[in-house]
Amino acid sequence: MAELEFFEKVAARAGVPPETAQSLTEATLRTLAERISGGQAADLADHVAHQLRPFLARARPEEPQVFAYDEFLRRVAARAGVADDVAERGARAVLQTLHRVVAHREFWDAMSELPAQIRALAEPVPRGA
Repeated sequence: MAELEFFEKVAARAGVPPETAQSLTEATLRTLAERISGGQAADLADHVAHQLRPFLARARPEEPQVFAYDEFLRRVAARAGVADDVAERGARAVLQTLHRVVAHREFWDAMSELPAQIRALAEPVPRGA
């Protein structure tokens, strides 16, 4: 999936303009890369558009940082310059869009490193919820 198409999908899922979707995508991928191992981040990067890969790159193959759901969303909101509720919708949209471009097993291998509350952002919201 091309970078522009990725942003369009995120914008539609999160109900935000394309420019905001771009900021949310970059912020979410950077925050995700901090929270998962360098190997898992590299595996995800192999599946996204070339322009998105730097956001999943880690300078060193260090251990992932440990932080919970609230800090994950705080970092996304601060990086994207959006309110907390927009950060939550955006992170959900980015992770769900990412799942569409990454092989199912590889995606869930990476998600398995996350706490359940963050991992739940990647799961489809049941209809009517």
